[in-house]
Amino acid sequence: MAISTFSNVVSLLLIFFFTLCFQSTYGDYGDWQSGHATFYGGGDASGTMGGACGYGNLYSQGYGTNTAALSTALFNNGLTCGACYALQCNSDPQWCIPGTITVTATNFCPPNPSQPNDNGGWCNPPLQHFDLAEPAFLQIAQYRAGIVPVSFQRVPCVKKGGIRFTINGHSYFNLVLVSNVGGAGDVNAVSIKGSNTGWQTMSRNWGQNWQSNDYLNGQSLSIQVTTSDGRTVISNNVAPANWQFGQTFEGGQF
Repeated sequence: MAISTFSNVVSLLLIFFFTLCFQSTYGDYGDWQSGHATFYGGGDASGTMGGACGYGNLYSQGYGTNTAALSTALFNNGLTCGACYALQCNSDPQWCIPGTITVTATNFCPPNPSQPNDNGGWCNPPLQHFDLAEPAFLQIAQYRAGIVPVSFQRVPCVKKGGIRFTINGHSYFNLVLVSNVGGAGDVNAVSIKGSNTGWQTMSRNWGQNWQSNDYLNGQSLSIQVTTSDGRTVISNNVAPANWQFGQTFEGGQF
């Protein structure tokens, strides 16, 4: 009996240990939380282009119309750009449409301090709010609702193709837009290496634009990306030595 009990305890400890390892390796996306959702950008979502994450044309970048602008409480000064959320409309049977959608954070919903939190100041701190692209909103609620209560949860991002690196700027000012990131989706650190240099840590300029002041012209470039769950992907020689500013290159993926 004692041996059997000991064996059971050991088994439970091993399961607990491997669960912790799995979460630290692949991310713990947390429980469902409560918030609200509105919509913007028009029926074709053209008004969602650009935005505070720097992705530009969301169609050509692969994000489509299942996108969201996040309130201050969720946006994290831009570090949450690229994260994915599952959303469900709930507690409002008059306006809710059953089902779950997945959206990517691509913009910031600014606060409106002149309006109360429950009447126009939907994105004021500390509210957790999603201003969805209109086509995304209409998948979970009726247009006339305007604003609905939602349940939401961080989920892994599933993207087609590899991580995309768009190199902008000029000599001694390399601005790399990192987009189409799978897994956790939100990038927390980027490093770059030329064929004639070592690894250099890049600083986040704004949104998901990362900056290096090294002279990298005429060198093939390798880029390392680390997401919020601590996972890292290295795209070796992702840009050839004859790369030009304004070009986009596709690397590895989570």
